[in-house]
Amino acid sequence: MREEAGGQRTRTVTWKDTREGVAAAKSLSGLEYLRAILRGEVPGAPIAAVLGFAPVEVSEGRAVFEVQPAEYHYNPIGTVHGGLAATVMDSALGCAVHTTLPAGAGYTTLELHVNMVRAITQDSGPLTCTGEVIHVGARTATAQAKLTDASGKLYAHGTTTCMLFRPPGAGGRE
Repeated sequence: MREEAGGQRTRTVTWKDTREGVAAAKSLSGLEYLRAILRGEVPGAPIAAVLGFAPVEVSEGRAVFEVQPAEYHYNPIGTVHGGLAATVMDSALGCAVHTTLPAGAGYTTLELHVNMVRAITQDSGPLTCTGEVIHVGARTATAQAKLTDASGKLYAHGTTTCMLFRPPGAGGRE
């Protein structure tokens, strides 16, 4: 972020073309795909670049993201807009579900429920969002997440229900 005359601030955001990642997602399991993103072999989601968050860990049924709250996340009353927490949580929750899916399968968020329990500011320090799968069925999956600071203090928690899209003949887990 750069400050200009009159207190005006600017921020430049760059991201990679997503077509390579979209193509890779069709041939890799969800876990393999997300691990490829972590290794930098395929581009991540542009929304992560825009808002300044990133995945840092994935395993079967689990995804961890980190974000450093900053002034550019603020709402007009001087705290981080709740949309940042909701977006990071939606990403961690969805990716946790994605780690359980076979190659060619996908998902979309059907429902997202976020409980904000304390205000976030740039002084909150880096926050970690851990999403974990609760259930994966043939057509839907559910997951839960917590957004915490380095000391474990809770800032938000939530759940999701995702609709699953499986390739023909690829049954689901029950």
